[in-house]
Amino acid sequence: MTPVQTPADLKPITALRFAAALWVAVYAFWENLAGVGLPGLVAKGYLGVELFFVLSGFILSHVYLAQAGEKRFSYGRFLWARVARVYPLHIATLLGVGLLAGAAIVAGMSVDSNVLSWSSLPANLLMVHAWGLAPAAGWNHPSWSISAEWFAYLCFPAFAFVFWRLRDKPVVAVLGAAAFLAVLYFVFEQWAGFPLTEATIRWGALRIVPCFALGCALYLVYRKAPLKAPGLSAAIFLALMLASAALGLWDAITVLLAGGLILSLASLPNARAGWLASRPAVYLGEISYSVYMVCVPWKLLAVNLAAKATDAPDKQLHVFVWLAIVALLPVVAAVSYHLVEHPARKALRGWGERRNKTSATNTKDADTSKGLAPGGEPVA
Repeated sequence: MTPVQTPADLKPITALRFAAALWVAVYAFWENLAGVGLPGLVAKGYLGVELFFVLSGFILSHVYLAQAGEKRFSYGRFLWARVARVYPLHIATLLGVGLLAGAAIVAGMSVDSNVLSWSSLPANLLMVHAWGLAPAAGWNHPSWSISAEWFAYLCFPAFAFVFWRLRDKPVVAVLGAAAFLAVLYFVFEQWAGFPLTEATIRWGALRIVPCFALGCALYLVYRKAPLKAPGLSAAIFLALMLASAALGLWDAITVLLAGGLILSLASLPNARAGWLASRPAVYLGEISYSVYMVCVPWKLLAVNLAAKATDAPDKQLHVFVWLAIVALLPVVAAVSYHLVEHPARKALRGWGERRNKTSATNTKDADTSKGLAPGGEPVA
């Protein structure tokens, strides 16, 4: 239980997930837009992944932190729910990229040799390809962030251990998480020679840690007392975040402002959220994972076909062609959501629940046959 009443579903931040996915998608597709330079805001589109990472820490804390702190948390069920959430679409898009690359090779088209990196396949299948265990950035490259998420899921009990003990000190938790993020960003860039926010295959697992921790810390603020003027706060944080990205300020600043935006939108009651809590906005948020994961397969297919059909040099597409391809991305994502992501998640979770019920029934029967009540207590 939280000190204040909070809804189970935070619709405004569900809608925010689509904006984060679209930011990444525009960043990925921009190189194929002919005759247009790279605006600062688009150039920082990779920070949409950081937005996802902070959201992940916040939402998982919202659902599971109290369970973990009050010893009601089942690690196995938690991990199975996470596998059901991310794995089916990860495998489907990996296969999709493989089939598209194979078809392109058969058709005599050039394909980056790393796309079909067979030496990287085992790490991709195990979702550890962002842990420095994949020799090349192959297959569906954006899935490196799913590997990073998997790392955070495995480590969630450690995050919960720390932040549950800070639940009555939310300001301390946020300041500590912000300081940790800033210091890690600075030290990593000095050591590696590039920003941590640009790391993927080699350091993706590390990249999620400060963002996930920031999300957990921000949840403690929300848990203690949601912001009093969330609409105004959200507008301010959004403006500052976009300005920071457009001006090319240090990525840590943009990420911290994104955290403020998440806290503000979470504090906005569903009844007062307007279009952010509408069915279309929430639906787009629900398919955001598909938007992110089908981005590269759709780009490989659509851009190559469009470039061939319009005879576009170096795959530089006319603005209207480019806009059509980007506009169709959510449509393709909706198809993958309804054909793969949602039914597979439902099936895997259902299977897990049935197995848990069977296990609980067997344990109860075994205890009863030994003269014990369920849980091992003697029968009165």
